[in-house]
Amino acid sequence: MYKLLDLCNKQQIIATSPLNIWYMEDYNKIIESLGVKFIKSRNIRVLQPITIKNFYDVENSLTILYDGEVSFGEEKQKVDEGDMLFIPGGKHITVTYGDGSNPKTVSNEEFMTHRELYFEANRDPERIGNLPNSFGYVSFEAKVFDSVNFFTSLDIPPFIIKGEEHLANTINQILAEDMNDSAGKGRIIKIKTEEIVIEVIRYILKHRLFVEQLVTNSTYFKDPRLIDIFAYIKENLGGDLSNKVLANVANVSEDYVGQYFKMLTGINPQDYIEYQRMEAAVGLLRTSKKSIRAIGAEVGYKDTAYFCRRFKMMFGIPAGKMRRRESLMNV
Repeated sequence: MYKLLDLCNKQQIIATSPLNIWYMEDYNKIIESLGVKFIKSRNIRVLQPITIKNFYDVENSLTILYDGEVSFGEEKQKVDEGDMLFIPGGKHITVTYGDGSNPKTVSNEEFMTHRELYFEANRDPERIGNLPNSFGYVSFEAKVFDSVNFFTSLDIPPFIIKGEEHLANTINQILAEDMNDSAGKGRIIKIKTEEIVIEVIRYILKHRLFVEQLVTNSTYFKDPRLIDIFAYIKENLGGDLSNKVLANVANVSEDYVGQYFKMLTGINPQDYIEYQRMEAAVGLLRTSKKSIRAIGAEVGYKDTAYFCRRFKMMFGIPAGKMRRRESLMNV
């Protein structure tokens, strides 16, 4: 959704600094600052092949393929059985589930409206990984300083995780826990979700994936004034978030704050604020019974019609359908 830019010469840094030395200490600090939240998990059987155009979700997701086919992107890159597809939150992507030779192609909105035609959820722990044409799915938040989507901020694309048996087992454990009502279920899921976030980061570092994005986009976490702005926006989504207010938070001039914010993040502050407001609206739609009018007002939109227009423009579906769907895999 937004790209974070470095002030340094990124090519020189990449050329002269070993990746694991240059920023491992910084990434340890960032990992310590991450607020990880489990959203949901599903064990899904594909009922009929489907290609979802411009799929979008605000949460990160990790899909493990048990049987059948999953591919993504315009080039239809295939996920092998036993491997995992990681999709950072906020990324538009085309995904195909099932036989990719002749799938039905639908819009994101159409899929959300009729998902029961394509997916069937299973709640039997004994059948995790044992169903034909099936995959497991875990969605979660991972926010730096409880404010910024970590993976989205790095501007990394969806990618395949291969040959990570431990990570695959952890996903299966989350699925099994989520299907049971044993004591301590929530705590175990929380711990395991934190574990998969760290394992995804380790995989990126181990395989030196997206080196340029990582070097370029991680340095903004060190700027305390920007972190103060992020925190203020998060705590005041329904209030005045004009550049004048943000300038006071960062102790810079009103004329400079927009340039300063965009210089470090690659996006102007008002666009970032809209994304945060819409992300908060999605959370309220999924977890509360408040009216759409009330939710729009709570995240800073006095005009409900305008809120609804902007919501559909960003997510591709009306706010009401986002509420009814609850999540991609709620079938």
